[in-house]
Amino acid sequence: MVTKGRLSDWLRRKTGERGAGVDGAAVRAAAGGRNGDDLRRDELLLEAADAGLPLAPAAHPSPVSGYRCSCDRIGCPTPGTHPVSFAWQTQATTDPEQLRRWLRTHPLANFITATGIAHDVLDVPAEAGRIALERLAAEGSEGGPVAVSDGRMLFFTATRATADEDEWWPCELDCHPETLDEHPGLRWHCRASYVLLPPSRLPSGAVVAWLPGHGPDRALPDPLPLLGVLTDACAQVEPEPETVGWLH
Repeated sequence: MVTKGRLSDWLRRKTGERGAGVDGAAVRAAAGGRNGDDLRRDELLLEAADAGLPLAPAAHPSPVSGYRCSCDRIGCPTPGTHPVSFAWQTQATTDPEQLRRWLRTHPLANFITATGIAHDVLDVPAEAGRIALERLAAEGSEGGPVAVSDGRMLFFTATRATADEDEWWPCELDCHPETLDEHPGLRWHCRASYVLLPPSRLPSGAVVAWLPGHGPDRALPDPLPLLGVLTDACAQVEPEPETVGWLH
């Protein structure tokens, strides 16, 4: 388990400097090129697939166009962070052979994991995530997989989506790729959504990374108890609404 002090120090490095605090090995691992670092990238993605996270290739910041998107869409609204294929929901897989083929044919690609199939993701501002992790540690809970992504923290959980449509309950926190801006605080990625997986690179220069001790091999927790902890943590970091004085 990561201690409170070490956790806080690590998160400040990862989120406070927007990628500058990511160690050089992590950056090199995401930079492409067939070397030991590139093999580590492959290993991270294969570990995620082995843990049951369905993967699909995504665009990446283009090294030849000033960190614009590798796709050919002019003015791409989500550069380097969207799936390569519009069929990503059906394309996403845990098959290691398919993943190895993608790694060969898309050597610079980021990868997303489709949520609402085998897992969900509760996505919060990094500071709220830090508060939640410290509370969980104080309660003796080790938590599940957690990744850090450019000012956000991603808590991987069991999914609430089921095969029976009648059993699937809607939630106002549900977040889809096109509604990210509507959820600046807590987001719940379930059906028809996705998140980037480590070691994806972002246009900011940051690298998505697993929190130490919270890799994809961790058991997926029930999302509902975690939701309560994250909601409380978000309330602590959200600015209080401005008050308007009475005019006399």
